[in-house]
Amino acid sequence: MCHLRTQLGFVILLGFFAAIAVALAPSVPAQEAAKTSRPQSAPPAGNQQASKTVTCTVDTSTKTFSAPIANALHLYRTGKFDEAAAAYNAIISAGGPDPVLAYTGLARVYLRQEKVSEALAAANSAVALTPGKTPAITALGEVYFRQGKLKQAEEAFLNPLRACDVDARSYLGLSRLYRATSNYARAKSSIDQAYKLDPDDPDIQRSYMYSLSRFEVVAFLRAYLSRETDDDAEHRQNLQRQLELLEDEGQQKAPCRITSNVTATQTNMETLLEGPNRMRGYGLKVKVNNASAKLMLDTGASGITIDKKIAEKAGVKKIADSYLRGIGDKPVAGGYTALAETIQIGDLQFENCYVEVVNRNNVLEDDGLIGADVFASYLVDIDFPNSKFKLSQLPPYPDATPKEAAQQATLESQPSHDVQRHDRHIAPDMKDYTPVFRFGHMILISTQVNDSPPMLFAIDTGSFDNTITPQAAKQVTKITRDTDARVKGLSGEVKNVYVADKANLKFAHFKQDRQDLVTFSLDGISNSLGTEVSGLLGFRMLYLLDIKIDYRDGLVDFTYNEPGTKPKH
Repeated sequence: MCHLRTQLGFVILLGFFAAIAVALAPSVPAQEAAKTSRPQSAPPAGNQQASKTVTCTVDTSTKTFSAPIANALHLYRTGKFDEAAAAYNAIISAGGPDPVLAYTGLARVYLRQEKVSEALAAANSAVALTPGKTPAITALGEVYFRQGKLKQAEEAFLNPLRACDVDARSYLGLSRLYRATSNYARAKSSIDQAYKLDPDDPDIQRSYMYSLSRFEVVAFLRAYLSRETDDDAEHRQNLQRQLELLEDEGQQKAPCRITSNVTATQTNMETLLEGPNRMRGYGLKVKVNNASAKLMLDTGASGITIDKKIAEKAGVKKIADSYLRGIGDKPVAGGYTALAETIQIGDLQFENCYVEVVNRNNVLEDDGLIGADVFASYLVDIDFPNSKFKLSQLPPYPDATPKEAAQQATLESQPSHDVQRHDRHIAPDMKDYTPVFRFGHMILISTQVNDSPPMLFAIDTGSFDNTITPQAAKQVTKITRDTDARVKGLSGEVKNVYVADKANLKFAHFKQDRQDLVTFSLDGISNSLGTEVSGLLGFRMLYLLDIKIDYRDGLVDFTYNEPGTKPKH
């Protein structure tokens, strides 16, 4: 989270906790025989309709590279990015038969180094040599994905496969797109194909890990952490923490399972004030064990985060050290993951749930935060005009098994490792909902600023106001430096804060004209998610709306009710 104080005295709370947790699967020998693959066409971004499938013969035998390319690839895959960039550039300078592979490799190195402009230039150079062919077009698709241009990325990943120009990274790109559009069955199929083609690619290993159940992930992580790796100390510590949590989950029959006999609930939302008269958000009354807390309801946060005082009062059990990363230029905030025996929200009660604890008191300014994503197995209704928070059952998948249909909802206080095998389902009564992109706990919605191409904005009830990044604002309006503005979060203060002159925001079926829109970098969020987040839709606008969120299927509905009128869309 962070606070923004403008010249007018506004205070903006931006709730964002990026969980940095990845694990690598152990390498397995590549298959030697040719296999038959059926590449599935990706659904258009935000849509679940797929085009006709194509059957291709795929050679999964081990590929051979020239010695210079093999060396550069090894440097890339072992995290030596500066050396890899130098090796690829040397190959390009020397000429010869490998410039396409060198440019594509260089593009991926630059993406890992967070040099998106340089990555785009390298990928375009590869495409110029082999237009429309892999691996060049796939590398360009990866750059598009990082830029938030998901439709262009889809075409770059899909077109080669339609021509049976099969590439492991194309399947990897499709799997990422499918996950973002809540098409989990297709995501699983795509990453399985990518893993068959290139099981030694660490990027593919990471995505493949997310397609496994928590019990399979435990085996992967144990094998990975048993050997020397290229992870820095912080990353390796976080991987170890993930393993500890997964092993702890394995000792429980049903982590964070519901114990109450209700399937829906409604509760009042509590007003949170900045000073005596200024409202800055809404919270929920939550009982952690027997300790009462008022937690800010935040669609930009993940899980349940509580203050140290609440944790001590509740007597939660520490499981593993952790850290929380927020907006700001300083190191991350220290904390730990703990186990609460019970969590009660309204009429719903859950047992054996994880919470995050911030070591420093008063960092959160409240008792804590509760990310709306913890209710991902429910239809979430945040009715701001009436100060009501409602949870109800989601419609079952049409192809759900009896066991799946009977499965009880849970409180997802930690990211779930129970793999979904279904694609996005739009029930008849949700046909007017807006498809959104889900990256972990973050919900990104296609937003147009003035006459710009679509950008991705996060729906963030923990942000007091709408914000936009300098890079996005410069495309459509003027920005000026605001030396009096202050943005502060768990990771300290943001040094460079600006104000955008004029911005007309259009999303779903709404638009809002704004002057003096707060502007600062969201690179930390974008780099963490792997796609460009150009701004935040915040509380100052969202509190006028009744917002319904289907996290499972990536759908959101906004209803605006004028005082004294019937609900309308």
